[in-house]
Formats: sequence, structure tokens, C-alpha cells
Amino acid sequence: MHALTRKEARALDRRAVEVFGVPGIVLMENAGRAMADLLLALGVHGRVVVACGKGNNGGDGLVVARHLDIAGVPVQIVLFDDPVNSTGDAAINHAIVARTRIPQTALLGPLDEGRLRDILRDADWVVDALFGSGFRGPVEPPYHRIIEAINASGAKILAVDIPSGLDADTGGASEPTVRATHTATVVAPKKGFAEGAAWLGRVHVVGMGAPRELLDLG
Repeated sequence: MHALTRKEARALDRRAVEVFGVPGIVLMENAGRAMADLLLALGVHGRVVVACGKGNNGGDGLVVARHLDIAGVPVQIVLFDDPVNSTGDAAINHAIVARTRIPQTALLGPLDEGRLRDILRDADWVVDALFGSGFRGPVEPPYHRIIEAINASGAKILAVDIPSGLDADTGGASEPTVRATHTATVVAPKKGFAEGAAWLGRVHVVGMGAPRELLDLG
């Protein structure tokens, strides 16, 4: 399977919408649900903390949280960016989750590290939805402390598309980078996965509901 660069991954999403007419919100829903199904297949035996950053990676995390909740899994969402900053598909998912009973905690501004450690304590899994494949280092405060807390939590970690802090093109790891147990990457592996293999855990490719022909549009 062809590994995608950062630019190719963005172009693929754009083509899915513009060429095949699949709405972006459908792509996000399909990818997030596939990640939730993967997590259920891997085995969940306790609470799942979904750590959401800004943009579409955080939106994917919200979809994962919704579908885990539907399956009866205890879920807690932690927001590290104010939902009022969200736009597009991520904003739609923030609005949906706000109408549910899924517990949400917003850790905005100066990081309350004690509160974050309390949330992560005894979690079975942490879903890393902080940064996506568009990330370019370095990791800025307070995210360096957030990543360190996730890595130190003792929970299993599922990375959404790519571990936060890893460069999708080069595989270069920022200091720090999420050390995932499993990575659920969308449509195809990313080019940097070969060099960054130590951070990925086991890689699983999940679909987003776009036609197979999408990958043939050079």
C-alpha cells in the first residue's frame, strides 16, 4: 500500500469531497467509527479517556468517543482547545457531543497537571486525538506536558491517524511524542511511519468511506 505524504493525505481528503462528492462530515464519521470499532475489537476493560486537540484530529476523537459511548463503554472526553475555536466538521461534532451525557472536561489556558493526572488515573485506554498528520514540530506548551502525562499514565494508547508529535513525512519525533500502543491511520500508512516505527505500536489502516478509485487519482 502506497504510503502518503502530508500533502498527499490532504489532497486525498479534498478529492474525496470535490471529485466523489462525499461530504467531509461523512468521512469524519466513517473514520471515527472505524477507530471505535477497532478499539472494541482490541478489547476495552475499563474507562477510555479521549484527549482532543483542535481541528479535524480532535473531531475524529469526538466521533470515537460517541461510538464508544453507544457501545456502553465508559468514556471521558478531555478538551485542550476551546470548542468555540472549532470550525467545519469538528464544530459539528462538538455540537453533537455537547447534547449528549458523555462527561467532558475542558483543560484550557495554563494546564492543571494535577487534574489531568487525576483524569488519566486508572484509565484502560487513552485515545490520542491531539495532533494529526498535518503536525510540524516542535510541540508547544502546554502540549509537551499533556503528552508526557499520557505517556506516563500506564494506559494503553490508541493514536488517531498518527501519534501526536510524530512528523508524517520524515518520521521525526518531537520531544515529547506520544508512544502509542496501536495507531489507527486513515486510508493508508504515512510516509514517516518507516522511520518513526518505534512510536506507532501496531498500525491498523481504517477506511473513511471513500471509493477505492480515490487512491488511483495521481
